[in-house]
Amino acid sequence: MPNRAFIGIGSNLGDRAANYREAIHRIAAIPETRVVRQSSIYETEPVGDLKGAFLNGVIEVETELPAEAMMRRLLAIEKIMGRKRVKGNKPTRAKYRPRIIDLDLLFFNKETIDTRLVKVPHPRLHERRFVLAPMSELAPALIHPKLNASISEMLAGLKSPFRVTLARADLLRPQPKRGETVK
Repeated sequence: MPNRAFIGIGSNLGDRAANYREAIHRIAAIPETRVVRQSSIYETEPVGDLKGAFLNGVIEVETELPAEAMMRRLLAIEKIMGRKRVKGNKPTRAKYRPRIIDLDLLFFNKETIDTRLVKVPHPRLHERRFVLAPMSELAPALIHPKLNASISEMLAGLKSPFRVTLARADLLRPQPKRGETVK
């Protein structure tokens, strides 16, 4: 029986929509993994003192990989796509940074995992409308194993000042290359 995982996707640098699409394509290419469903894509205000709105969404995948192997694949995709992670102690570095791509393993089956590499459910997902809104499209009744609340309950109870809106459809279409016409 395959593992069921939910992956959060975000981008606020460069061609955000192209980055988002590329990330899904790369995740779908992971051996023994298939993308089952995708949420709508949301445009979200940045958290902290960042500039530039994010595109965010969630995908559901089925995979034969264990959680640690999946997380390693997600980190490799981020690196291939140009994400630069700052080394050092987390308390001394800026908490939020702009990023070409951000891939978060949100849930893995109904497991609770807390290792150096994998922390699921994602430790801050219940505080983030940009995660809960797309998650509520895919799995509104999914129960958070630590908080014993459903995704829809967490979203309804969230007090967050950050705006999350459906992205404009034109942001999501592949853009034509120079000299190419759109059909």
